[in-house]
Amino acid sequence: MSSWCLSGFCFSSQPTEACRACSLYSEEGLGVTALSTLYGAVLLSSMFLPPLLIKKFGCKWTIVLSMCCYVAFSLGNFYASWYTLIPTSILLGLGAAPLWSAHCTYLTIMGNTQAEKVGKVGRDVVNQYFGIFFLIFQSSGVWGNLISSLVFGQTPTQEAVPEEQLLSCGASDCLMALASANSTQRPSQTLIYTLLGIYTGSGVLAVLLIAVFLEPIKDAQPKGEGEKKLPFWFTLLSTFRLLRDKRLRLLVLLPMYSGFEQAFLAGDYTRSYTTCALGIQFVGYVMICFSATNALCSVLYGRLSQHTGRIALYALGAVTHLSCIVALLLWRPDPRQLAVFFVFSGLWGVADAVWQTQNNVLYGVLFEKDKEAAFANYRLWEALGFTIAFGYSTFLCVYVKLYILLGILSLAMVAYGTVEHLEAQSPARPAATEQKKAAEEAVMETAL
Repeated sequence: MSSWCLSGFCFSSQPTEACRACSLYSEEGLGVTALSTLYGAVLLSSMFLPPLLIKKFGCKWTIVLSMCCYVAFSLGNFYASWYTLIPTSILLGLGAAPLWSAHCTYLTIMGNTQAEKVGKVGRDVVNQYFGIFFLIFQSSGVWGNLISSLVFGQTPTQEAVPEEQLLSCGASDCLMALASANSTQRPSQTLIYTLLGIYTGSGVLAVLLIAVFLEPIKDAQPKGEGEKKLPFWFTLLSTFRLLRDKRLRLLVLLPMYSGFEQAFLAGDYTRSYTTCALGIQFVGYVMICFSATNALCSVLYGRLSQHTGRIALYALGAVTHLSCIVALLLWRPDPRQLAVFFVFSGLWGVADAVWQTQNNVLYGVLFEKDKEAAFANYRLWEALGFTIAFGYSTFLCVYVKLYILLGILSLAMVAYGTVEHLEAQSPARPAATEQKKAAEEAVMETAL
């Protein structure tokens, strides 16, 4: 289960290598174009590919195939040009959604199967499995950032940040704070090759481990249901068909907010707070703090949820991020308050662990009969959040972005509360939904 986390540049929570490409090749505009192309491919992939590939190849080989797309992007960075980075960015984007949909489907099936064997509630076991997975996944952010910080740390350090620059750091930054003092020279090509070699080797190792050791798994279906072959177009459009479910339409704000908040941390907090006030050499260590707290909280929430329920955890995540957003609006970064920079990234990880674990479990539990389409929707809306956040990052002030985060978080929590209310009022919903779906499938088969 853990092997595909070995590469250190997993897509959802730490788009490390893609962002490094954006930084390393920013002068030519290649990095920004590659990142934009990548997220455009993710959106397209999320709409159509996950249900199709999972039904065709199964979860295991969808994971293997998708991971090869990550390795291809890493290889493309060895000779970075428009002819290598753009095609491999598209390939990475196309592989990202099937990868995440496949492993979320795999974990959900495995958790429900184990729950039946030991006589436990399915959602509790699934929650524990996602907690373990995200513990390992987020730890890749620790090792990936530590490796890059140590490798790039061999370059000369920069001078202290002048006092006048600190006045434009933080929430008041309108993209004018990045003066020469916090810029850094491009690392030597030898160091870049060293880092890319480590990432590529880890990626190849992860692919081999999954291909050799991961056990194939099939969904447990009622007798006769698995024999019914659905038309190609029915499977292809299943991501959009699931949007007819009112609960899913309400829940799309949760993955969108996940994309927004991750983009803010990776892009705005590291640039307008950490780099602006401390210097770029601290970015990797601040992100290590985020990944470490995220990893520990992920496994903790997986165990806590069976005692507290998911509502209490969502409340914890919302209150933590709300507090951080308000504090970031008021706080003026100061290099003398070094610990505060790590406190914010740590608290951000505490809340992000809620979104990463509980959102995936929620989608798997509510849409158990349409797991592939549900997780494809999750990646679609999360990628849209990333795309919008990175899209406006170059022309909005940081305080405006924080207000946007605050608004989306509030709406997402209201929508989530509405879904919980609907679930509490409709305990027989799963059976009714299954019957309705079976009737729709029969009509579709007849029509096609």
